[in-house]
Amino acid sequence: MKKVHYILLLVSMIFCSCQNERSYFPKNLPSTKVTIIRFDQAVLELNTAKDSTTLHRSVEELYDSFPDFMPFWVEEILGLSVADTSYLCEVIPQFLHDTTYGFEATNAKCAELFADINDLEQELNEAFSRLRTIYDYEIPQIYFFISGFNRSLSGLYNGDIAVGVDMYLGSNYEYYNRVVYDYQKQTMRKECIPVDVISYFLFTKTPFNSTKSRLLENMIYRGKIMFVVSLLFPKETPWEVAGYTKEQWDWCLRNERAIWELMMDKKDLYKTDPLVLTSYLNDGPFTSEISQQSPGRLGMWIGWRIVESYMNHHPEISIRQLLETSDAQLILEQSYYKP
Repeated sequence: MKKVHYILLLVSMIFCSCQNERSYFPKNLPSTKVTIIRFDQAVLELNTAKDSTTLHRSVEELYDSFPDFMPFWVEEILGLSVADTSYLCEVIPQFLHDTTYGFEATNAKCAELFADINDLEQELNEAFSRLRTIYDYEIPQIYFFISGFNRSLSGLYNGDIAVGVDMYLGSNYEYYNRVVYDYQKQTMRKECIPVDVISYFLFTKTPFNSTKSRLLENMIYRGKIMFVVSLLFPKETPWEVAGYTKEQWDWCLRNERAIWELMMDKKDLYKTDPLVLTSYLNDGPFTSEISQQSPGRLGMWIGWRIVESYMNHHPEISIRQLLETSDAQLILEQSYYKP
């Protein structure tokens, strides 16, 4: 009996090892070039000390050079009318040189930190190359812009994505204390941009299509996206993909069984109460349904763990099939998830 038990254990170890080494992408990836449009630099290079006529002409040139993005920036970020160019010429110098809210220092920091973006371009190129082996997506253009602490990511009507670079200046950037909570600072770093862009893109391309609005469906939906994002960035640690610190990730691992048992005892998986869903899914200092020592978004984390278990038990399932499977109950049952 001992010998049989040993053989079964060995087979199990080999199976798990094979699952961990499963390759989802071909070795020779298609070449993909992501275009990052530097609207941020164009705005920061405006010489606002010039006379009003020259500044007015420079603003008109921005409209000519960025016909799709300039109207968005003026309306959505500055909150102005596109037609009111005269007032815009009054606002832009204030926006660039204000010291009360730290815009002047922030804009200088943006110019310095984002002078070289080769590393970001390379990561995005590789991630989109992997993604295009799943779906032949049209690659969006990425606009970098100055948001005045207004927005980190935004989608444009044509499918392009805008990144507010002033929201990625580092977790310890002094002016963030005025505009965000401490728990939000973890992902406000330059190196977080590629994962954020790909996650945003996948969420827009893979809409939530379940007819049920239970916590379970929402967890599995988010878990699927984060599982795929982790595969698209194989060099990233899982906690970076999740937007956690390593300490938060380790806390989740240590308490995984207790988290799951509490969710089962409270029957939270099948609840539709918006307050319960918000607690588990929205960003926050902690997940109130579980513990004040927990990180936020535990529903996403548990959903990711369930999906990971499901894929490990079903090597025949492709990423595309996973993304197109809307039956969260089936994924849960066939994941054999038992932390």
